[in-house]
Amino acid sequence: MIIIIETIILCIIFSLLCYFGTGTDEKNLKSYSSYPDEVRSRIKDIAEYQGQFKESNKIIAFVSNFLLFLCLLFALGLLIREKNYWHNFLALTVIGQGLNFFDLLIIDLLWWRNTKRIRFTKIQEKKLYQNPTKHIEAFSRALIMYLLIALIDGYLLTLF
Repeated sequence: MIIIIETIILCIIFSLLCYFGTGTDEKNLKSYSSYPDEVRSRIKDIAEYQGQFKESNKIIAFVSNFLLFLCLLFALGLLIREKNYWHNFLALTVIGQGLNFFDLLIIDLLWWRNTKRIRFTKIQEKKLYQNPTKHIEAFSRALIMYLLIALIDGYLLTLF
C-alpha cells in the first residue's frame, strides 16, 4: 500500500513540476530537447529565440537523471525496505516504472501534446507538437534507468 501511495505522490509532484515549468516561451525553451524535430527546426529559424536554448547532451542528461532518481528512490525505499533484496528491487521497480508509464501516457501523450502551455507564441500550430517520437525515446531510456536504479538501490537497502 505504501508503494502505491509513494508512486501517486511522486506522479503528482512530477505533474506539478511539468505544469509550472511551462507556460511561457522562456520556460518552454528550457525543455528544448523535448520538442519534436519539426518544432526544434522552427525554433532555430526564429531570431527572437536565438541564444535562449541549448542542445542537451543525452549522456549528461541520462547521468544527471540517474543520480537524481538514485537518491530519490533510495529515500523512498527507506520507508518500505526489508532485508529481502527482491522485495526492495520489485518495490523500487514498481515506483520507478510507475512514474515512467505515468510520464509517457498522462504527461507526454495526453497532456503535453494537447495543451497550449507548451506551445511557443511564434509556433502555434498544434499539429507540429503531435509527433511522439521524443517522448517514446525518453520512455525507453527511463525504462533502462529505473531498472538499473532498482538493482542498485534494492541492494543498498538490504545492507542496513
